[in-house]
Amino acid sequence: MLGKKLFRTAWKYKAQFISMVIMVALGMGIFLGFNAEWKTIEVDVGSFFSDTEFADFRIYSDEGFSKDDVDALLKKPEIKAATRFFDVNADLKGTNKSLSLNISENYTVSTMQVTSGIEYDENKFGLWLSDKFADKNGISVGDNLELVINGIDIKTTVVGLAKCSEHMICVADSNQLMPDYSTFGFAYTTPKKMRYALGMEYYPQLNIISDVSKERMEEIVKDTLGKTYMVVPKEDNMVYAEAKGEENEGKSMGNMLPVIFLAIAILTMITTMHRITANEKTQIGTLKALGYRNSRILWHYTSYGLVIAIIGCAIGVGLGIVIAKMIMSPGGMMGTYFDMPDWSIHMPVFCYAALAFTIVFLTFISFLSVKSMLKGTAADALRPYTPKKMKKLAIERTRLWDKLSFGTHWNMRDILRHKSRSAMTLLGVVGCMILLVGGLGMKDTMDGFLSLLGDDISNYNTKINLVAGTDNDAAFALTKDVSGDWEATSGISIHGKTVTMQVYGITHDNYRFIDVDNNIAPLSDDGAYVCMRLADEYKVGDTVEISPYGSNDTYKVKIVGVRRSIMTENIVLTQKYADKLGIPYSVTSIYTDKSAESIEKSDIIAGKQSKQTIMDTYDSFMEIMNFMIYLLVLASCILGVVVLYNLGIMSYVERYRELATLKVLGFRDRQIGGLLISQNVWLTILGVIIGLPCGVGVLQLLLDNLAGEYELKLMLGVLTYTVSIAVTFGVSLVVGLFIARHNKKIDMVETLKIAE
Repeated sequence: MLGKKLFRTAWKYKAQFISMVIMVALGMGIFLGFNAEWKTIEVDVGSFFSDTEFADFRIYSDEGFSKDDVDALLKKPEIKAATRFFDVNADLKGTNKSLSLNISENYTVSTMQVTSGIEYDENKFGLWLSDKFADKNGISVGDNLELVINGIDIKTTVVGLAKCSEHMICVADSNQLMPDYSTFGFAYTTPKKMRYALGMEYYPQLNIISDVSKERMEEIVKDTLGKTYMVVPKEDNMVYAEAKGEENEGKSMGNMLPVIFLAIAILTMITTMHRITANEKTQIGTLKALGYRNSRILWHYTSYGLVIAIIGCAIGVGLGIVIAKMIMSPGGMMGTYFDMPDWSIHMPVFCYAALAFTIVFLTFISFLSVKSMLKGTAADALRPYTPKKMKKLAIERTRLWDKLSFGTHWNMRDILRHKSRSAMTLLGVVGCMILLVGGLGMKDTMDGFLSLLGDDISNYNTKINLVAGTDNDAAFALTKDVSGDWEATSGISIHGKTVTMQVYGITHDNYRFIDVDNNIAPLSDDGAYVCMRLADEYKVGDTVEISPYGSNDTYKVKIVGVRRSIMTENIVLTQKYADKLGIPYSVTSIYTDKSAESIEKSDIIAGKQSKQTIMDTYDSFMEIMNFMIYLLVLASCILGVVVLYNLGIMSYVERYRELATLKVLGFRDRQIGGLLISQNVWLTILGVIIGLPCGVGVLQLLLDNLAGEYELKLMLGVLTYTVSIAVTFGVSLVVGLFIARHNKKIDMVETLKIAE
């Protein structure tokens, strides 16, 4: 009999049961999906780095390294493996496409995974090409290609397609945020091919595998090679740092908004299960009177929570995997960013613990809710649930109370009589606002950042990248020919910390700088500027000592201001200030108003990038972020609808006799509906007031954790506030209207015949 009753009760409270399943499934799905994203990055990217022997350290020298240098380092017990490495951008002749051409002399470090064609063979003259680049450009194994490196034509044949961790995020330079395989890819060839094509050996980079710290590696390099070189640990490598950044951002996201979602889902179910068992008080008394033991009744009602938890969690697991796949798959959001062979979905261990905890906890809540109803005799239990008596409110003792309407009296008393239900309704509205403001506000901030980057900072049409080691006089001459501004980028050490030094020659306003308030602010020739990430450590007015890598010289520079940095931790100087201190620099790029097509070819030009091409890569990045934002906005709307409808129905059931009494007293359905809707509106207004600042606070935390490397400033448009408030109120009103329609079904006679 109890089995049949389970289904009858579930049908009676079908709205509540369905809403609880949806809330548990949605909360668990968002929680699992977001956490599976970062765990998948951790495991799959980590395996890719391990399988391809991703280097722990990279050492740079414009002069190049000899084989004796490598042999000397390999004698050190801390060095597990080392190779001389060559990485240069090569143009694909006759096209606007280019490749990062790589050579690893000792093919045990910085290797690749061949996906088709022959495995790497150091005796071959062929080319192992990025399989994504090949696919985008219709290139197959066996095709002949002609590359141009510093004016030298190199003919070669594609012998294999591959993926490599060195170019898992395959971009031409730090200005290009997202890969564009239709124009840029990577390739590997052999040292034998390089000697044949170039007639020389030149390895400006050493890649090393070692477990030592950066400080220890710098000591080893200096003691072994007798000179200070720029030592870059893998943590500062762009590919590794971005992968770890995505992983950490995923952790931050997974530990914030999804947790809020899951918490609201669980708390909503707690309130709902308590109300259902309260409304079933008479049924529980009937079962006791029929001779059913407390243990059987207890298990019967506890099973409701168990079933809801199991079904909700099962659906949540499926939803979580779907969300994770939409983000982490070759055709998903991150598939446009990462190029790696394995996309298996992985879950953190605590996710399994969260699943078990949710099922056990929700079952336990059902158990406690029923247990409190089993106290006393069957006669006690047969009495219907009645709300607790309330003392007069403080406001009721004032003259203001008499001036308030009946609806205000009724709603104020009801809200305070049913504090848990009112609190959960308020929490649902606050959660909805947090998700809406956080999601839409992130979009506002990123849109504002891109507008700032495209319209204010990047005031040029084309960026010209110069060949490494280009003489400054030749660079200055080219800058003058194209009426441009130039930039010199190099690595320096500030009190042992590696940062980027950027020296600028600005005469045509083609490149600009912004201060902490996002205002355009020119550079002074009186000192250097630090980025915001360094501003806490190096204050304006401080004098810091810098040491360019590749040199034992040190220079004292004065900090005169702070400028926002787009990507790197940097210190910025003007040409005049650098020349005044005698700091060496080498021009690396030029910014000009001229179009890429109008710039004549030159042996010192390594490549050209239009501003529009660079901005397009940011648009691709925004597609990933927009997906996350739209997911949160959709989830927040579902959250608001389900929570408010669920608690609204429970409120209606609890006040059924009161509403019937109002009908007997002559209140019309429209008036009663107005009472129900007005209470929702009250709680929605309060929820909006609380939710707006909470949403802004959560968004600031997200910016600090998710996009710290871009030094973003929080920007919220009027539309975000308007839409967030409008959607929240819209959800509340729609739910209120649906609940108010139930007034027509109230049976006044049957309801009021129930004994007190």
